[in-house]
Amino acid sequence: MEERLNRRLAASPRSAIREFARLAAQTPGCISLTLGEPDFPTPQPVCDAAKASLDRGDTHYIPNNGSPRLLEAISAFETQVHGLTYGPDEVIVTVGATEGLFTALSGILEPGDEVIIPMPAFVLYGCIVGLCGAVAVPVDTAPTGFQLTEAQLAAAVSERTKAILLNSPNNPTGCLLHQESLAVVARLARERALFVVCDEVYRQLTYTDDAVHFSTGYPDLRDRTIVVQSFSKPYAMTGWRVGYLLADGPVKRQLEKLHQYDVVSTVSFLQEACITALQQDPAPMREVYRRRRDFTLARLEAMGLPVTRPEGAFYVFPNISAFGLSSADFCRRMISEAGVAAVPGFCFGGEGHIRLSYCCDDALLTEGLNRLESFVEKLKGEQA
Repeated sequence: MEERLNRRLAASPRSAIREFARLAAQTPGCISLTLGEPDFPTPQPVCDAAKASLDRGDTHYIPNNGSPRLLEAISAFETQVHGLTYGPDEVIVTVGATEGLFTALSGILEPGDEVIIPMPAFVLYGCIVGLCGAVAVPVDTAPTGFQLTEAQLAAAVSERTKAILLNSPNNPTGCLLHQESLAVVARLARERALFVVCDEVYRQLTYTDDAVHFSTGYPDLRDRTIVVQSFSKPYAMTGWRVGYLLADGPVKRQLEKLHQYDVVSTVSFLQEACITALQQDPAPMREVYRRRRDFTLARLEAMGLPVTRPEGAFYVFPNISAFGLSSADFCRRMISEAGVAAVPGFCFGGEGHIRLSYCCDDALLTEGLNRLESFVEKLKGEQA
């Protein structure tokens, strides 16, 4: 009966990121720098709040979009911290950012529509677009330092373009889109009445004070901007699977139908815990990531691996094209010959690169980079 399944599902690939993580796990002694998951525990006050909710018996249905207290807390948080003025009635609490993206794109897209996706990008984006029967239109930003230009967008847009998806800070590069990049997106969105979906899950893990973000920079485009956020990255809550979506009232009222029919609501006894999470300061974790980033960049520079300096998230995306190997072959050999794992760039539409995550303790990161350096020196010797 497999042939009678949805053909779009059959065409959707499994996550190659997870495949390389599994390969690393199956290799004895291998150090994995693959998954983008904080190595810190969830803050204890957040865990305590969840336990208290269970003890109170908060185990029954809640309103579809989230508990009123959490919706109010998210609205206040976004106003105070990010300057985003979405009321509680413009928030949907979702099952992680993943459901937020599914809800946003499923609500926007019809078969044949096109979505512009700056590459490299998280593989999930293109898969969701494909499952909607729409077409992902990649824009390669590697030649422009992972920034967007007017010429790139003009070449990508068509009469069928419905949306553009932005991820800043970016996974896998860690790069921020600059004001010039955001301005060309804004012009295109105005001219073509496009939706702009902003995946901002790494926003609180930004290392520069002068970062600009599309969602706050263009209030005149509020009616077509959809913001997706997550508790996972800034609060080390990946396993809790809670995020949220922000959208202008009329748009949100349509998107909430998808959320209602897809998941009904998020977990009742996590609502108060998420309120507590919003009261935590991610700065200490962010500073650890910043220090690890600087250490990793210094090591990569010493190895002679070109890399664009990330300004957020917890990834680096060095260029390995000089060795004449595909990113997949490079990573497979690195696992088997050096005992260290990374994610090949092809997973993100960034062939010729690898993604290294520095979400691990200092000793593991140091040893992992030592092994990478030995492997790089071995490859240089093969080229000599």
